[in-house]
Order: sequence, then structure tokens, then C-alpha cells
Amino acid sequence: MAVFDTVFHADLPDYAYTYGLPYELYKKYHIRRYGFHGTSHQYVTRQAAEFLDNTYGIKNTRLISLHLGNGASAAAVLNGQSIDTSMGMTPLEVLLMGSRSGDIDPAILFYLARETGADIDTLDALLNKQSGLKGLCGQNDMRTIIEQIDQGDELSTLAIHIFCYRIKKYIGAYAAALNGIDGLIFTGGIGENSSFIRKQVCTNMDELGIIMDSNKNQVANDALSELHNLHSKVKILAVKTNEELEIALQTQQLLGRDGSRLPCTEN
Repeated sequence: MAVFDTVFHADLPDYAYTYGLPYELYKKYHIRRYGFHGTSHQYVTRQAAEFLDNTYGIKNTRLISLHLGNGASAAAVLNGQSIDTSMGMTPLEVLLMGSRSGDIDPAILFYLARETGADIDTLDALLNKQSGLKGLCGQNDMRTIIEQIDQGDELSTLAIHIFCYRIKKYIGAYAAALNGIDGLIFTGGIGENSSFIRKQVCTNMDELGIIMDSNKNQVANDALSELHNLHSKVKILAVKTNEELEIALQTQQLLGRDGSRLPCTEN
């Protein structure tokens, strides 16, 4: 059984997955947005939707899922369907990550090639392995970076500001795409465990209805934790992802709810 990390985003609308390149490149080379972290986004948004329905009676859910780890991505999910996601044809696009640059002006690569003589492999390594948090402050472990911030390291402080600022921009963008937000989900190694990052992301977001409860944020450690203030219009949740379970659930669904094997034809 193979469960692909992109499958949750397979039904994105064409205006969300199509790049502004000559259309024949999509037809010939299949250049489009595919998205990643699909098993994680699917698992946590299902858990969140069930919780919001059972707890608050919210049945038609508009969710933004933030999978934050050494790799980071956001997804806009409407009633269980991914309608947009931040990673593109590769995992390099959009959010700042541990060692990936995320979004940059693509002409920077042309400039570096001309000025430094860098070839494609060198530029590939630069964007994927030498950039992001690591490129900015020398570290890609969030715990170490936060320790460096406490010690007054300016580059670590800048790196975290960039990391959180880009996430905040995508929350705003996806709030527009969804026409509002019912739930904001934090997951992944950083999203589940770093109260510091969750607080930074949710600060000054009250105009979008996002108001965090600082005490709840500090003690969140359950499979699903509520982080929002009583006055928050948006439910803020930390949900522990379980991609292995999601793979098992999808496998069971394909084989039949009772786990029995579907008929197959021998060659």
C-alpha cells in the first residue's frame, strides 16, 4: 500500500495549483502546485472538525492547518477538502523552514549565477540546505534558536521574526480564501511543542478574531488542546499529528471498513 504525501491536495482548484508560466509547460511537464504534509494536514483537520462539531456545534468548518517543523507548510481546508496549500511543486516554496529559504524572488538565482558563477547544483543546495533558519542564524533547531534569543542573539531574533511573520501572512491570505476562519490548528514538532512560536504567530491577530489564552498556551500537552481566549471568534487548537495512523485509516478505508481485502486480479 502506498499513501502519497500529496494526495490530500490532489483536488485543489485549478486556479490554486496553476503557476503563471506558459500553460504548455503544465501540459507537457506537469508543472503545478502539488503540496506536501498531506497526511498530517488531513489527520489534524479531521480531528479538529470532529472536535468543533461535538463541542461547539460548528459543522461547516473553515480551517487553517499549520504544520510547523524543520519543514513547514500551511493548508486551507474547507469542509474537509484542501482548497490551497503553501508548498508547491516541491517542498521549497513559501514558508521559512529549517534549512529551506521558502519564497524568494526567482531572479535572485539568475543574479547569483551571473555574479558568482554558481551552477544549478550549487543553487539547489543553497536554497534547500543552507538557507532558512540555518542560513539566517546558524541553527535549525528551534529550541536552540530560542535559547540564543534569550541570550540576546540578534540574528536568532530576526530569524524568528521572519519565520512567524510569514506564517501570519498566510493566515491572512487563507482567511480571505476561506471567507473566514473557524479554527486555526498548530501541529508538527514546533507547532505542537513551542508555546513561544504559537504566541508569536497569534500576537496582534485580534482583528481576524484570533485571541490566544496565554495560560492555556503554556500548558497545552494533550492530543488536542484548546488555546483560545473566551472572546476569540476563532478556535485555536494544538493537535498532535499522527501520520502513521492516517496512513492506516486510509488503507483500511480502501480495503473496506471491516479490513477485508478487496478482490484483485492475478496477472
